[in-house]
Amino acid sequence: MARSPRSTRSLDWGFPRWRAYGSEREAATVRLCDRVGCDEPGDRPAPKAPNSRERWYFCERHAAEYNAGWDYFQGLSAEEAAAREADERRDAGGYRQSAHHGWAGPGDGSRSRDEMRALDTLDLEVDADFEAVKAAWRRLAKENHPDIRPGDAEAAVRFQAIQAAYEVLRRAEERRPA
Repeated sequence: MARSPRSTRSLDWGFPRWRAYGSEREAATVRLCDRVGCDEPGDRPAPKAPNSRERWYFCERHAAEYNAGWDYFQGLSAEEAAAREADERRDAGGYRQSAHHGWAGPGDGSRSRDEMRALDTLDLEVDADFEAVKAAWRRLAKENHPDIRPGDAEAAVRFQAIQAAYEVLRRAEERRPA
């Protein structure tokens, strides 16, 4: 008795629509925006009231409208609102002071890593003020300028590094709060 050959070929070609019947995925449920008449997906939660666990779910456009009219101090007396605002400002004060540093990487706590490298390029200490930066930049630029030292490739490279360091420190100085 001869047996029929067994099929080694798979019906799954890697594409969901080509798989065998019964292997379809079920439809995902999508929550719609809670704004009346909107049929966009409501994937942005917003509190229904201050300190409430209940949420509205809006689309991006309606969440922006809702947030623009949100009153954080709704339901509080003027004294309670002032006390809460003072607490918030006190607790978040450290973040405001450090905003101009950008925190792109490790530095000394007052300057970013790029600013520290720029100060090193200009042969300055970490506590140098911007007047010292300008003076060092002028001095080093005069020493390494291509017009002063024509044909010196090392001086040209140093001059470019000095210019880049000065730009980094100048932009950092412009970002610092007055």
